[in-house]
Amino acid sequence: MPKMKTHKGTAKRFRRTGTGKIMRGKAFKSHILTKKSPKRIRGFRKETVISPADVQTVSQRMGTK
Repeated sequence: MPKMKTHKGTAKRFRRTGTGKIMRGKAFKSHILTKKSPKRIRGFRKETVISPADVQTVSQRMGTK
């Protein structure tokens, strides 16, 4: 059976931490920022852990288990 290829779009959007969690960037941070509060905009800078429902799918696409 051939090797699993890494889905490059997924590899660019997610990263795995040292403890094995998968991190993602926040949405809604790129435009129409005038109506968003500074506190809310600062929160968009941080990464967050992906939903448990998405872990298996993202792991497979990243080529890791």
